[in-house]
Formats: sequence, C-alpha cells, structure tokens
Amino acid sequence: MTFLRSTSTTYLRLSILSALGLLVFNTAIAATPEINDSGLPQVELDEIVVTATRTPTKISNTIAQTRVVDSEELQRYQGQSALEVLKHQPGISHYTNGGPGTTSNFYMRGYGSNQILVLIDGIRYSSISAGGATLSLLPADQIDRIEILYGASGSSIYGSDAMGGVIQVFTKGANVDRTNFSVTVGAGSHDEYLYGASAQFANKTGTTLSLSASHNETDGFNATLPDSYGYNKDDDGFESDNVSLALAQRINDQWLAGASALYSKSTTDFDNGAAEDTYSDQENGAAQAFVDWRYMPGSSVKLQYGHSIDKSDNPTYSSVYDTKQDQISLVGQHKLPVGQGIYGVEYLNQSIDTTQYDVDDRDVTSAFLGYVLANNQFDAQANLRFDDDSQYGNETTYNLGGAYHINPNLRTGVNYAKGFRAPTFNDLYYPGSGNPSLKPETSDNYEAFIEYDNDVQSTRLTGYHNKVEDLIGYVANPTPEDQWAGSSENVDEAKIKGLSLTSDWVIDSYLFGGSYDYQEAKNSSGGNNDGNFLSIRPEHKGLVYLGYRLPSVNIRAEYQYVGDYYSGVANTDAQLVEDYGLFNISGNYQLTDSLSMTARLNNITNEKYTTIPGYNTDGTNFFTSLTYNWF
Repeated sequence: MTFLRSTSTTYLRLSILSALGLLVFNTAIAATPEINDSGLPQVELDEIVVTATRTPTKISNTIAQTRVVDSEELQRYQGQSALEVLKHQPGISHYTNGGPGTTSNFYMRGYGSNQILVLIDGIRYSSISAGGATLSLLPADQIDRIEILYGASGSSIYGSDAMGGVIQVFTKGANVDRTNFSVTVGAGSHDEYLYGASAQFANKTGTTLSLSASHNETDGFNATLPDSYGYNKDDDGFESDNVSLALAQRINDQWLAGASALYSKSTTDFDNGAAEDTYSDQENGAAQAFVDWRYMPGSSVKLQYGHSIDKSDNPTYSSVYDTKQDQISLVGQHKLPVGQGIYGVEYLNQSIDTTQYDVDDRDVTSAFLGYVLANNQFDAQANLRFDDDSQYGNETTYNLGGAYHINPNLRTGVNYAKGFRAPTFNDLYYPGSGNPSLKPETSDNYEAFIEYDNDVQSTRLTGYHNKVEDLIGYVANPTPEDQWAGSSENVDEAKIKGLSLTSDWVIDSYLFGGSYDYQEAKNSSGGNNDGNFLSIRPEHKGLVYLGYRLPSVNIRAEYQYVGDYYSGVANTDAQLVEDYGLFNISGNYQLTDSLSMTARLNNITNEKYTTIPGYNTDGTNFFTSLTYNWF
C-alpha cells in the first residue's frame, strides 16, 4: 500500500499543500511596488557551456542543441536523483522498475542509454558490462549543474557511446566564492528522510574547497504490480550515503590545479516473489585531478586524470559486477587569428572484476582535432577523432556544422555528425551469448535548426534525421542440446527522425515556457519487426511551466505529457504503455537571511500510470526540506 494513498497520510498531504499555499500567500504579500528588480535572482538564458565544444562557448554560438540545468533549477529536486531531473528535459524519455534506485533506463532523441555518453567532471561514468550510466543513483543535491548536448557531434569530441548525445554532470562546489557552512534536513512521502551538510572555504591565496555529504532513505512503495513476475506486496525501500568534494588552487595567473569527486553508496530493495529480503548494494561515482596552464589569453593546456566506478552486488542471485574506468587526457585550445583550435590525446582503460568473461579489460588510445568559430555573423564547428580499441580495432568519427546570424536575434544552421558505440563486455563475452567478433554500431546524424533569442526569451526549433547501422541484437539459434541458444549479432538497423521545439521566457518576475518533441524511431532491419517503433520512444512528449520569483521566493508549476509507446520492438498490445500527464509544483522560500525552505509536490492529480508493464509508479508524493547557512 503506497504512503499517500492510505488514510493515515491524508494529514501529511494537506500539510504540504498548506505549506505551499502559505508560500504563495507570502509571495503575494511580498509583491509590492517597492521591490527593486535588481535584487531578483538572475536567470541567464545564454549560458556558457564546455560540453558542446570542449572549450567555453555561449549556447547562442553552439551548433548542436545544448541545454543547461543550473544550480537554481537543481534546488527543486532535493532528495531526488539525476534521472528525476533529466526526465523533465526535452527529448528524454525513461522507464523505471519501481521506485528510487530500481533498474531504470533513459533515452535521448531515440537513442538508448548505452548510446549516450555520461561524464562526471569530464570523466566517463558508466557500466562497461551492460553499458549505460546509472543516473538513478546519482543524488541531485551533490550536483552543481548538468549540461546536455543533443545529437552525435559528441562522438568526434569524446569518442564511443555518444551517438545520442552527451550528458555532463558537474560536482557541487565548483564555483566557491566565499566561506560558508550549511545543514539540510528534509522529509517526504513513504517515510523519506534526508540529512546533509556542506562546508565551503575560500581564501585570498586562491584556494577553494567544498565538502558535502548527505544521507537519504525511504521505505519506498511496492515496485511490482499484482500478477507480474516476482510480485511481492511489501514496500521496496532505498537508502544512500553520498559525498562530493571539489578543490582548486590558483597558483598564479597562468596555473590552476584542482580535484573533485562524487561518490554514492546505496542499497535498493526489489521484489523476488515470496522472498522478503531481496536487495542489491551499489557503489557509483567518479574522481579526477587536473592541472591547467593558460600560457596566453584564450590559449591553454589541461592535463587530467580520472577514475570512475560502477559496482553492483546482488546476494539473491550471487551476482557481482565491478567495473572501473581509468582515463588520462591532455587537451589544449589555442586562439587563432580567426576562431579557436582544439587538440588532444587520451588514454582509457576499462576493466571488470568478474570470472565470467574470457577478457576482463580493454584499452582505448585516442587523438582528436577541432575548430570552433563564434562571432556575431557566423558560427562553425568541425571535429575529427581517431580511436584505437584493443578489442575491435579503430574507428574514425567527424562532424561539421555551421550557423548564420540573419540578424542579432535570429540564427539558423545545419550539422552533420558520424557516431559510433563500442560493444559492451556483455555483448562480447557474456556466457552463452557473447560474440567477440562484433563490430561497433555506427550512425549518420543530420540536424538543422532555427532559433530566435533576445533579452527576455530563447526559442529554438530543431529537426533531425538519423540512420543507425550494425545495431547489436540477440539472435536465437536453438540446438537440440539447448533450445535457448543464441548470440549477439550486428543485425539491426534503425531510422530516427523528429522535431524538438523549446521556448523559455523571463519577463520581470515571471518565468514561463515549455518544450514539445515529436520523434519517429523505427526499426528498419527488414525482418519481422521492420517498420515497428523502437521501445520506450514516445512519438509525442511535451512540458509547459509557469514560474514566479522574487528575491526571497521562487515558485514553479509544470505539466508534463508523455504519449503512448511500446515496451518492446514487437509492438504487441501487451507491450503498449498508455499516455499519461503529470502536474507538479515546486518552490523555494528564503525564510530569513540564513534559513531557506524547499518543497515539491509531484503528481498532484494522483495519475495512475506505468512507464513499463508490470511495474508500479508513485501516486501523489511530496518532499520538503530546510537549509540553514552560516556565512
């Protein structure tokens, strides 16, 4: 029985609604003519990003579609994960097998999570056994910002697994400007509790340090639906301990050194029929250290070493997967008479601690070149990258894009990118189905856009068309000895096309806007499933929001719609997931100079829906927290 659907919690629902009502009332009281607009929080529509080009570039000068989730927006997701944040962003769909920490997957512009590269402070973060990054285990309260690069141009910048795009997570504390301390306590539905503390230091010698830790736990809700596989009526809880660190030392005007880390250790309960105590332990995160030499204005060289982990221990099935990635890179940017040149070399070692596979590690050596032009008339980007993998050989990727400023506010452009995904260790070596002869998946990606920006709004319409070849799929090959025999093969093809419209406005104290995505992601392999929709790719997805902000308060209401889709490529009636719409409201309120409150109420209308057949989703639920700061 879920927490907010029980009679005993009606009071809590009314309490949080009353708190949000009080927040709105205080907003109205505070909205007097004497308010000075200069005291309002600043909302930057044209932010500077680094993921799209590997050098600081304004969004208004990037070619591929790019989006930023900043620290102010992340405050609305206290107690939630990075996946909860991203599923509200344009072009991203998802499913979960229940509540927090359970098996999940996400998709961007028709590509699956194993075709989307996730970075933490520039370091690869993913499972090399199954592929894809476990974003549901990264806590939002340990993140400073998230940059999203759509499309395959990231392949020629970062290498494998970026056919669908790049998501880069930046650790909390990257921009410390003064010494302060804070503590946070929060509570929510299903007996969820959050405790956290952070400390940030800055001195006049150029040293900054940020330390943050939190504990999150919840009793959860029943993950499976009746009559589904593994059903057990008990609630499925989750708990995690999280820590982040960011350190930087300005040595002089030319030299900067630093390090950062993000680590989460968690336990997830799940259903396994009559068994009561079934769970999985996880450890996830990444750490990196760097030194940056800026030898002249606009030119620099950065040396970075990083290490990431993705470990899962499931005692029920005696299953342990412990994957590690070690990465070292030397990346330079040099200011040219016209534009910016980018170059670099990288070495990556990926390893897995298991006795199931014939091979337990691989090495990738890479080199790349790039060019970026950004001015008031033309924008251009070109990249070329070579990757040499010890398992499958080498792969060359490239992209070329340009944009023309029709006037100071109106811009249009096109982009082409070649992408690829390396086979995972499961694809290659999983007992009984692995195939060491697999080739990488490859894609051709075309994109065109038109956008209009001014001081109060940013609107962009993007169209894309992608062709994916050598997709890896399981091919059954039964024998008299084994009717389930088969192997992974490069057998599938797909065509993905779509439109993405985004529009964000800031007028005085009001923020409003939304997004709409149309995508048609279909199998084009020529077999029984030819012309069928790929799984978990809704044709229609949209979100609208309205916000109001003052120096002491920020409140936002949003409605998200997700259209019908199929959970499997056979597109049977049993695989159909019906459309749903969710109405959420969130707010931040500065009670005093030192004390602030955040609150979020999700699924206000208590919509009954699923993201994948057989698994439950939450009804109306809330989370609220208080943070006290010492300056």
